[in-house]
Order: sequence, then C-alpha cells, then structure tokens
Amino acid sequence: MTEWLFDLGNSRLKFAPVTGGRVGEMQACAHDGSRFEPGLAARLPARFEAAWIGSVAAPTVRLALLHALSRRCRRIHLARTQAAFAGVRIAYAEPRRLGVDRFLALLAARARGERATLVVGVGTALTVDLLDARGLHRGGRIAPSPALMREALHARAPHLPATGGSWTTFAGDTDDALASGCDGAALGLVESSLDAAAHLLGEAPEVLLHGGGAPSLSPRLPQATHAPGLVLEGLLQWRRVAAAGL
Repeated sequence: MTEWLFDLGNSRLKFAPVTGGRVGEMQACAHDGSRFEPGLAARLPARFEAAWIGSVAAPTVRLALLHALSRRCRRIHLARTQAAFAGVRIAYAEPRRLGVDRFLALLAARARGERATLVVGVGTALTVDLLDARGLHRGGRIAPSPALMREALHARAPHLPATGGSWTTFAGDTDDALASGCDGAALGLVESSLDAAAHLLGEAPEVLLHGGGAPSLSPRLPQATHAPGLVLEGLLQWRRVAAAGL
C-alpha cells in the first residue's frame, strides 16, 4: 500500500506518491475555493495506506479533499506549523500564524543542506523566508504575487487585462508594461531581501524558488534554484518525523 502527499494551496492542489522514500511524480489540480476541477478522482488510486496533507486553503475545499480521501485511505494526517521541528526553529512568537506551506518549505530547505537559504514562494501571495545555516528562521515577508497584482488591477480598472504581455525593461504597450511592472515589483522584493539577508548573515544565501508563478520569475533570478515540489519535500520530512512517533 502506498502513501501520498498533498499540498493544498489557495488555487491548486499539488500531490505525489511517496516512492522509494522520496517525492514521486508530482501532479496538480486546480480548484475554485469550493470544488476541484473534474478528473481528480481518476488520478488517485482506489485504495492507499495514508495521506499526508499540508493545507492553507479555505475550509470548504479542505473538507472536500478530506471527504474524497476518507473513502480511499486508512489514515489521514494534517501537518501543522510547530515552533521547532527537524532542525528548524520558527521566528514567529505564535507559530500557528506562519502558514504551514511556508513552514514545510523551510523544512525542505533544511533537508537540502545546512546552509543559509532564502525561500521564495510565488503562489497567490509572494512569500520570502530566510533560514540561516543553523536552521533558525530569521523571519519573512509577504506581498501580492504578480498574478494577484494583475487581478487586482483588472478588478479596479477592467480595461487593464488580467493576463498577457511579456517582460521588457521599458514597455511600448500596456500588456507588456503590466507584465513587466508586476513581475518587476516581485523581483524587486526578492532582490532587496537578498541584499538584506547578505548584510544580516555576512554571506549571500542560496535561493530556492517554488510555486505556480515561479517560472515567470526564474529567468530573471539566475542565482535561484527552481524547486517546484518544495512544499511536498517538506511534507515528506514532516511525515518522517511524525510517523516515527505514531
């Protein structure tokens, strides 16, 4: 019997089996906050041993996932942010206020090596978290992602398209100006965070980039490693420690 990992975000579910002690082939399924796009059931086995879930999504869609999984697997485990876990210590005085996706991404960063790392997530929000070489979380930043910036502008000014355009330094049309401006704002936050991290730590941290919006920023962050399954990697670390205590 297999075990599966589930990363339930604000707009997508990413999931993968545990294969040979590693994260297996990752799949993704969109949702609208209450239900999943058709076809999710066909992409999961009829029966499996356990589900390990990290969720920051609304209760409605989280319950929909739990209902779907309860008919397929014997055990369901929900990850939660903890003050100290697997060599990582969280900066938040109230750990529960740190999103479990950010917590799991930090666990994954630590598992990749004992080195300073800037973890950048590009989903509905843009999150930046600094982990030092000792495993101490130095805190983070949250801003709208480029996609959310575009959606917000479109909502207030419908003549501004919510998608489209390409990156350029100084755009000659509105679509490119929007794409370049919103991506540029995100890049500016990442780059300023890198500078601040280097000043704080006395060394430049490595950069791990994940999330659905990461591919649009990755070409302009050549120092970053694209790690699309980073939250699932962290969930695997959480599973290893949690399973040992069961």
